[in-house]
Amino acid sequence: MAKKAVAKQELGARERQIMDAIFALGEASVSQVRQKLTDPPSYSAVRTMIRLLESKGLLRHRQEGMKYIYRPVQSKESASKSALSHIIKTFFGGSPSDVVAALFETEKLTKDDLAQIEILIQQARKEGR
Repeated sequence: MAKKAVAKQELGARERQIMDAIFALGEASVSQVRQKLTDPPSYSAVRTMIRLLESKGLLRHRQEGMKYIYRPVQSKESASKSALSHIIKTFFGGSPSDVVAALFETEKLTKDDLAQIEILIQQARKEGR
């Protein structure tokens, strides 16, 4: 089980691009994924990477005629939360306040961003989170 959890969070750049393409399309064949990639590798390379993502438990497929149609196992929101949790534990020692500090240091936040963050903080306090 530990192997599966690690594999889900350690994706290469091309694997992330493939996942993004499939999330954007909802479900897709290898050809459809290839069309969404910038400077795509060969069809067989994309097919191999998709099969690897499937073996990591991130995708599943169904057969439609002669081709496989792939879809994510979990929603993009769920996958994003899992990846963020991994980043917080790995790079910030599990400290959400360190994450927020890094966000303020690295991103140019607009007044609207700050107002939304304030609303989220107020909601979290109200809900006791």
